[in-house]
Amino acid sequence: MYCFDEAGRIVSTLEPQPAIGPAFTLIRSRSRRVWAVGSRVAPDLADELDWLAAQEQPLDDWREPPRFDERYHALLGGDLVSGPALEFPDRMAAPEGVRLIDDAGMLKRHFRGWTSEEIPDRTPIAAVLVDGQAVSLCACARRSSEAAEASLETAEPVRGQGLAERVTAAWAIAVRESGRRPLYSTSWENTASQAVARKLGLSIYAASWSLYGQPYENRRLAATD
Repeated sequence: MYCFDEAGRIVSTLEPQPAIGPAFTLIRSRSRRVWAVGSRVAPDLADELDWLAAQEQPLDDWREPPRFDERYHALLGGDLVSGPALEFPDRMAAPEGVRLIDDAGMLKRHFRGWTSEEIPDRTPIAAVLVDGQAVSLCACARRSSEAAEASLETAEPVRGQGLAERVTAAWAIAVRESGRRPLYSTSWENTASQAVARKLGLSIYAASWSLYGQPYENRRLAATD
């Protein structure tokens, strides 16, 4: 999910167009918990966050807040982003009417911000096309040699037609064929994204809890950063 410095602190998100990562993130499953602190957090504060996170326990309830949630808020402030991390079933039926694309020109009509330079890092890109232009797509938000996380977009005029489930299923199959593990994450507030996950039969394997402090708003890194 993130790029780290030599001290193991978060420098940025692991994306083609990286953003500043959270000041603090805690990810918990039924049996484990892991955490990381942002590189811009003062060393003494980072040490305190490390100490608190080491006392946290794995989850019984996926929505359960951290044991020291109030303390984290008091230390860092900022905005909370939390939600489930999900994995795909072992077997999925290949959907009809979905293509794998590698041309940024097919995204211009309905989606903004895509460049030809980032396409290689976002593949596989599964899309439903209308008149040669993508109206729904699922690509890699981030990926490594072992796993890739889904990024899903559907043009507003065609939402509610089941296209999101089709492109996400096709993307997951293509990711598996590349030798990676497909993953999906969302926030507890994003009911539409959670509905896609339910329809595809995804299952929760962990939950994330992240604070974005004042220097950590989710903005793109400047070229000089």
